[in-house]
Amino acid sequence: MPFATAPDGARIYYETAGAGEPLLLISGQGGDHHGWDEVRTDFTDRYRTISFDHRGTGASDKPDVPYSTRGFAADAVAVLDAAGVDRAHAYGTSMGGRIAQWLGIEHSDRFGTLVLGCTTPGDAHGVARSADAGRRLRAVTTPENVLSHRLIGFTQEWIDAHPEVLVITEPLPEPARTLHYRASQGHDTWDLLPRISTPTLVIHGGDDELNPTANAPLLAGRIPGAELHIVPRGRHSFFVEFRAESTAVVRDFLSRHPLS
Repeated sequence: MPFATAPDGARIYYETAGAGEPLLLISGQGGDHHGWDEVRTDFTDRYRTISFDHRGTGASDKPDVPYSTRGFAADAVAVLDAAGVDRAHAYGTSMGGRIAQWLGIEHSDRFGTLVLGCTTPGDAHGVARSADAGRRLRAVTTPENVLSHRLIGFTQEWIDAHPEVLVITEPLPEPARTLHYRASQGHDTWDLLPRISTPTLVIHGGDDELNPTANAPLLAGRIPGAELHIVPRGRHSFFVEFRAESTAVVRDFLSRHPLS
């Protein structure tokens, strides 16, 4: 099993698939490399995808110390180093998009593009989710609330057509769950976003309650030259439910900014 070694010595598990220009896929809060299972193959014909388990998840180490999106970004760079990649594209969703902001701020020499999906600059200057959406995010999924939880990500029509999404997966254990939540909620890059010079695409679902859609134009307006795309009717998992549209937009963006 391939592992990267983070600056603090934590081992970070990663996988690669496909061939071509490297594309780092960054999962959201509490996520591991399986967060890209639904769409990874949309890119492997042209890109060497690199996905990984955040610390605290999957096969990666689970140190019981405070986490941060800035620290997660250092983990992501360590993954590139272990994979022998000098420069890559980066596509992050939700907390993964927050991590990608730090990649553009502190590691711009390592990235040719940034794709920021369903994310925010942080609650201090962004649009915070409602109290109800926050409760649904933090609740451990049970048979009684699984539909309510899944409706954060998908429309009812999509759930009806994909009942497998109602299967309850093993929850992220404590304390990693709390550490991930605190890292994501503590994110704030607002003052530093104008420093990002890497070509950036901001893509967001039009009906996202978890990270309200109003954050997308805020981010795009804060990052010089950033492009913005809103997926109509998309909720937090727009990149899965509206896969054809979102993948086409991302691929077009990447193709217009080759690493070479």
